[in-house]
Amino acid sequence: METPPVDWWVSLIEAFVVINLVMVTFAYLTLAERKIMGRMQLRYGPNRAGPYGLLQPIADLLKLLNKESFQPTAAIDWLYIFGPYLAAFTALTTFSVIPFGPGWEISGVYIPGQVANIDIALILVFAIGSIGVYGFIIGGWSSDSKYALLGSMRTCAQLVSYEVALAISVLGVVIMAKSLSLTAIVAAQADTVWYAVPQFVGLLVFLLAGTAETARAPFDLPEAEQELVAGYHTEYGGMRFGLYSMSEYINLITLSGLAVTIFLGGWHGPGWTGPSWAGPLWFVAKLAVLLFIFIWMRATLPRLRYDQLMRFGWKVLLPVATVNAVVTAILVVAL
Repeated sequence: METPPVDWWVSLIEAFVVINLVMVTFAYLTLAERKIMGRMQLRYGPNRAGPYGLLQPIADLLKLLNKESFQPTAAIDWLYIFGPYLAAFTALTTFSVIPFGPGWEISGVYIPGQVANIDIALILVFAIGSIGVYGFIIGGWSSDSKYALLGSMRTCAQLVSYEVALAISVLGVVIMAKSLSLTAIVAAQADTVWYAVPQFVGLLVFLLAGTAETARAPFDLPEAEQELVAGYHTEYGGMRFGLYSMSEYINLITLSGLAVTIFLGGWHGPGWTGPSWAGPLWFVAKLAVLLFIFIWMRATLPRLRYDQLMRFGWKVLLPVATVNAVVTAILVVAL
């Protein structure tokens, strides 16, 4: 079914709303992570700023805004400043193509279920994610610190390695849906079983590779504090550090949203979606479950050694993802 044309001002307003919702989600994801990990480790999480600690993200923001903005004297000035902004920009941009609803018509004005409906949205997500890597590399290299440089080199090696497996893991879904459009992939799961069932291996590889891609524990080697102080952002403080932290969490949100879209039916409910306004609620519910799983992994699993990390990516995830894509292609052609 062809979608109605979208006015430019509708897209502009929707982009503004979506960006701010993602930012709020990031802020309270940090609180949720600290609370959940506190419970799992038999301790309290933040509970002083506001009732039940609900104002803690705002307190953290005010603290970062008021901290002194410093930089090493030997740092390359414009690259040092540009790094965190590039990482934050690419993190926010990728969420624009993820569909979160079927679209609505209000008072004769059509509001789409995503900011931008692009036929090659899946390629765009991986392309922008690849550009985002430069934000971390530039920040570490321009800081004139051996710890930051080692962290940025680890980031480069890790993200390049796992991005290959991450991209191949979704090939099975692309073959089954016969499209690179995220909207078409969601539509293909409307009246059939979600792709998480026939592509369970792809989903598993996607989640594991995505964990490494976002440098989350147990794959957080670029920021290993026992070895690198803080990794690529060792020399960053104040809101510049906040931008790096924000980009990491938003990348995690985007990755989870992409997994929901590709493998878990997007905004469709299990068997019954309900009215059109319930679509975003289903999407957010699935997103929350995946984010909880990532937090659970961080609180449970120990960090891998660097050689184990690279071996797992190249010798386990990449072959498994490749075999899954080849088998899917053979079955689609045969059946």
